[in-house]
Amino acid sequence: METTFDLENITGLSEEEAAAILKNEGYNELPSQKKQSLFSIFLNVLKEPMLLLLLIAGTIYLFLGEVRDAFILLVFVFVVVGITFNQEIKTERALEALKNLSSPRALVIRGGEQKRIPGREVVKGDIIILREGDRIPADGVVLSSTNLLVDESLLTGESLAVRKCESTGLTHSLKPEQLGGDDLPFVYSGTLVIQGHGVAQVSETGIHTEMGKIGKALGTIAEEDSLLKKETAQIIKTFAIFGGILCAVVVIVYGLTRGDWLHGLLAGLSLSMALLPEEFSVVLLIFLSMGVWRLSKRNVLVRRMPAIETLGASTVLCVDKTGTLTLNRMILNSLFSKGEYCELEKNKCLLEKFHELLEFGYLASQRDPFDPLEKEIKRNTEKFLSNTEHIHEEWKTVREYPLSKNLLALSNVWKSPDSGKYVIATKGAPEAIFDLCHLSEAEKEELSAHVQEMANRGLRLLGVAKASFQDDSLPEKQHDFEFEFIGLLGFVDPVRPSVAQSIKECYKAGIRVIMITGDYPGTAQHIARQIGLENPDKYITGPELANMDQQELSEKIKVTNIFARVVPEQKLTIVNALKQNGEVVAMTGDGVNDAPALKSAHIGIAMGERGTDVARESASIVLLNDDFFSIVAAVRIGRRIFDNLKKAIGYIFSVHMPIAGLALFPILFNLPLVLLPAHIAFLELIIDPACSTVFEAEPEEKNIMNRSPRNLQERMFGRKNLALSLVQGISMLAGVIAVFLYALHMGKGEADARTLTFATLVIANLTLIVANLSWSQSLIKTLSSENKALRYVLVGALSGLVLVLYVPALRSMFRFSLLHGDDLLIVCLVGTLSIAWLRLLKSQINNNI
Repeated sequence: METTFDLENITGLSEEEAAAILKNEGYNELPSQKKQSLFSIFLNVLKEPMLLLLLIAGTIYLFLGEVRDAFILLVFVFVVVGITFNQEIKTERALEALKNLSSPRALVIRGGEQKRIPGREVVKGDIIILREGDRIPADGVVLSSTNLLVDESLLTGESLAVRKCESTGLTHSLKPEQLGGDDLPFVYSGTLVIQGHGVAQVSETGIHTEMGKIGKALGTIAEEDSLLKKETAQIIKTFAIFGGILCAVVVIVYGLTRGDWLHGLLAGLSLSMALLPEEFSVVLLIFLSMGVWRLSKRNVLVRRMPAIETLGASTVLCVDKTGTLTLNRMILNSLFSKGEYCELEKNKCLLEKFHELLEFGYLASQRDPFDPLEKEIKRNTEKFLSNTEHIHEEWKTVREYPLSKNLLALSNVWKSPDSGKYVIATKGAPEAIFDLCHLSEAEKEELSAHVQEMANRGLRLLGVAKASFQDDSLPEKQHDFEFEFIGLLGFVDPVRPSVAQSIKECYKAGIRVIMITGDYPGTAQHIARQIGLENPDKYITGPELANMDQQELSEKIKVTNIFARVVPEQKLTIVNALKQNGEVVAMTGDGVNDAPALKSAHIGIAMGERGTDVARESASIVLLNDDFFSIVAAVRIGRRIFDNLKKAIGYIFSVHMPIAGLALFPILFNLPLVLLPAHIAFLELIIDPACSTVFEAEPEEKNIMNRSPRNLQERMFGRKNLALSLVQGISMLAGVIAVFLYALHMGKGEADARTLTFATLVIANLTLIVANLSWSQSLIKTLSSENKALRYVLVGALSGLVLVLYVPALRSMFRFSLLHGDDLLIVCLVGTLSIAWLRLLKSQINNNI
């Protein structure tokens, strides 16, 4: 609606008043997650138990005067701290870089002058000027509007812009009753002006806006710990209790039998490091960090690492239509004129009978439009009608008749310099155009059938009409012209090109897809059929959902894949209902309205390019390129990560048995110590993290996307996994102890026995890696696979072993002796055979372990 509003008579707030309000109420911005300081990151790194044990052991060595051993341990500490600290810093920077949608700038009237200020400095009571392309900085009441259309899809999910009208009451007493809908005098923070202009007075800022209320509601949703985190915590607790008791026994036994309590403490620390329960968490963190890095290469940012574990278990994907399944931009797809249809995408040239329809659709639009519909009309007009008589560059606009509550149509009056008469072009809702053209009931009925047919195809329709006028004085109302109906323009919000294939991939992987949208059911069903969504004929609307009890919703949601005309709270209700049915829910979205559901879902997937900060901070995963296909890629990678993580954890469980056994065995039987803290640190620092990299880099199983989603309750350390790990660990321990006893039996000294045993342990360790990478193929085939990380680790570990064995300075630091050819033969044979014999059991072992 058009009103007269004199900006020159408005003074707005003074700078002093605005400053006082700003000081009292704070900045116009939403609270964000607190950024970690460098000092807090450093403290968190130093809290790792392995580092603390290394520091304690290094201090004891210094106290004993053994500076060389202390130096080795401190070097390990600095290396681990550096790697972990660098990873934390990179994560913080990635999250900070993602917040690329900073506070919009606002045009306000302060002290009678118009000025642009940062949106965060807007205060309650400010007068803001709204123009095409502006993002509204705060909630407000419209004082004046001229053809003002606002895109509120961030809040309502409705892809179509809504009309705004000016308020008629006292602005301070007005409160918005419900978001969305045409002809309301309210505007909201974060929404976008796509057409017209207006003036509004700010009513709420910051957390008090509608966007802020949704952000505040996120704090009431508790995040759930992942199954893997809970399981790992239980294992850590068990190991901690058992390991603590055992280490205390070792210190006491060593001190009583050998009379050396400080070295007994070192022996206890060695056993602690061998049994350290947090070691599982450290390896898990490293492995998942590598997964985060790999996903980032696919334009997928993981904000919460447990989401990687849950990805492969997803059974339902709840998808917000606007901007996720579709491109969120209207494309002129279909024309209707003179009883015939024309599909533009199928035509390189346009038949003459449709020229007039495009011509007057263009004349009823702005010359340089911002509105996406008018941009699309202009693009097609220039494409099909350039260099024809239907383009009137010399015509001048004389008057505009804007949209109103009573007439959903707008008209532009043009004057032709040749004929001197006025030409009027109008476009708007088909019913309004029918009314302007004074059609008979029979004509209306006939055209309404065509309108319904096009609407059923998911098209948004605009009617177009024309008129001419000879008098010098133009009428006040559009109804005073004699309009002639020309035709209909049909616009479609196109589906993303990769969506249909992605939906097929989801169904193949046993993942159900549900569309949740604020649009009408007809539009949703049309999109559903385009993308191949199952059961497109069944849907539930928001009002229907509001009247359902929990039991009815739980039943109907099992077979319904379309939810239309829903409001934000209902999206959260849908996600929670699915969770109560035992589904593992992934939810995609980009708007503020999606944030609660994103946070409540097992996996929240936000859009990075057009998504809001609130949505991104609530989500577990952010698609940096907004590509729906990336979701399927993320699921594939998630399944691969979980498969390989399972293998890696099994390996870690196995390898700790011989390490712990070698730390404990000599003490119980009063034999020379084999493993000192430096040796265990060597193994932990080089082999375990490196092996995590190898397992992470292992290619996916061929059938990974043809399986049903794994049960989220499936334990990482199930009976089969535990049994296999125990067999492998006991076999390794038997081999290295056999070598150790053999060396002592042959009269070799402490250094010789330690060297032989340690080298055998390293070879057995590397064999264990290869054996656990794949139980479906031979060791030789595994070694020749495309896993470059495996070759790097094997070469690196063997090179490190050679260096500590044959470089005199390093050999002395590790208290080793020189190995000869026959020694190396024993090391290689025992180290390899202690694991290789288990390959004979592969036919009895489930490949999915």
